Amino acid sequence: MGTLIRSRHDVWVRAEDASAIGALRRSAVALAESRGFGEEDTGRVAVAVSEAASNLVKHAVEGVMLVRPHLEVDSAVEVLAIDRGPGMRDVSRALRDGYSTTGTLGIGLGGIARMASGYEVHSMLGRGTVLGMYFTAQGAEQPPSRVSGLTRPIGEETVCGDAFVITEEGPVTTVMLCDGLGHGPAAAQASTEAVRLFLLHSGLPPVTVLERIHLGLGHTRGGAVAVARVDGAAGTVSFAGLGNVSAWIVHGDGRQGMISVPGIAGHKARTLRQYEYPVPTRGVVVLHSDGLSERWDITTLPGLVTRLPSVVAGTLLREAGTRRDDACVVAVRPGV
Repeated sequence: MGTLIRSRHDVWVRAEDASAIGALRRSAVALAESRGFGEEDTGRVAVAVSEAASNLVKHAVEGVMLVRPHLEVDSAVEVLAIDRGPGMRDVSRALRDGYSTTGTLGIGLGGIARMASGYEVHSMLGRGTVLGMYFTAQGAEQPPSRVSGLTRPIGEETVCGDAFVITEEGPVTTVMLCDGLGHGPAAAQASTEAVRLFLLHSGLPPVTVLERIHLGLGHTRGGAVAVARVDGAAGTVSFAGLGNVSAWIVHGDGRQGMISVPGIAGHKARTLRQYEYPVPTRGVVVLHSDGLSERWDITTLPGLVTRLPSVVAGTLLREAGTRRDDACVVAVRPGV
């Protein structure tokens, strides 16, 4: 079995006033130190996170940040900054040291990029900016950057009823996403159980994994579940879904939906089926719960499919996420 990546409880911090800058810096420093970062590497994290948070506070509309262990390499620190405006006209210009703009992250973006072990930005005027970056200690393993996922609870709730879990083995990435029925602790119980069952059976074909999860959720309120196995060497995705999880193969010119059968995992289902689809070169497989609207249009987000999976997921969460439900989105770029 390859790397196991469990869904984590993502804690989003609103970057609305100066107090958020210090809170985010302290969180990032504590996480870096817990991952064995030395003083110099921890300092890079502190400065970059402070700069990104400061620019959100000064210039952003609805700016939020996430600091967490990297999903693919637990020893790395991952940071995501998202806002709804004003955006940048020329990201490459903003990356030059000393360039100043009233646009989000324009001040110091070049320095942030230089300090991070890896980073990418997607920005559009009037729609906002997403900055994804990660930090590793000197000489440490670098993330393959093939997959990322995000969760966000409804409204001001602290518990999210949606969850995801991922395995990576060679060129194959397998994802399970569960949208627990409703929201709150009971929904989280269902999705947590789905994660547990996936980990027991993840080596089986997606439709068999889905069957085991369906059979095992009967004592919970159930939910919508999808399992996707992306084979980078073959350029294919095998998919099985039950209920209202949206699944897409996304490329620069549009997207193709993948078929999920109606029902509620744990309670009722038609005959479960597995479907095979080709994934185009530079395509991305996206799964999301109905906490994101299906109305997003990749053609209005030029260049997004080439960005880090964390930036893809973050941008879709900003563009299509609704506060009226828990939200979860996973993006997978086929690896070899």
